[in-house]
Amino acid sequence: MSASATVILLAASESGHSDENVLIPPLSELLIGTLAFGLLVAFFFWKIRPQIAKTYAQRTERIEGGIAHAEAAQREAQALLEQYRAQLTEARTEAARIRDDAHTEGRQIVEELRASAQREIAEIKERADAQLAADRAQIVAQVRREVGVIAIDLASKIVGYQVESTATQARLVDDFIAALDNSAEGAGSTPAPVGSGG
Repeated sequence: MSASATVILLAASESGHSDENVLIPPLSELLIGTLAFGLLVAFFFWKIRPQIAKTYAQRTERIEGGIAHAEAAQREAQALLEQYRAQLTEARTEAARIRDDAHTEGRQIVEELRASAQREIAEIKERADAQLAADRAQIVAQVRREVGVIAIDLASKIVGYQVESTATQARLVDDFIAALDNSAEGAGSTPAPVGSGG
C-alpha cells in the first residue's frame, strides 16, 4: 500500500500545475486520506467496537443486575419491616394482656390476703375471747374461794363459833357472792343478808 501511495505522490508531483485551487486537495492526498480513514474505520469495527459493545453489555448487565438486586433488597426490607411491625403490634398486645393479667392477679392476691388476714384476726379474737373467758372463770373461781375463806373467817368471828359443815360453808360463800353480784349489778339495791338460808 505504501508503494501505491508513493506512486500516486510521484505522479502528482510530475503533473504539477501552477493553477491549482487551494480549496480542492490534490487527488493523491484525497486518496491517501480516504484509504487511511477506511483503514481506521475497519480497525475500529474489527477491534474497538466489539470491546465497546462487550463493555457496554457488561455495564448494562451490572446496572440491571444492581437495579434488580436493589429492588429485591427493597422488597425484602419491606417484608422485614412489615414482619417487624406485626411482631411489634403482637408484642404490644401481649404486653397489654400480661399487664391486665398482672393487675387482675394482683387484685385477687390482695383480696385473698385481706380475707386471710380477716380470718386470722377473727380466729385470734375468738381465741383471745376464749382465753379471756377461761382466765375470767379461773379468776372468779379463785376469788370465790378466797372470798369464801374470808367470809367463813368473818362469819366465825361475828357468830363467835367455828362453822364446821362444808355444806354450810359452801352455802354461806354462795350467798355472799350472790349478794356481791346483786350489789354490783343494781348499784342502789341492798345486799341480801349473809347466811339467811342457814
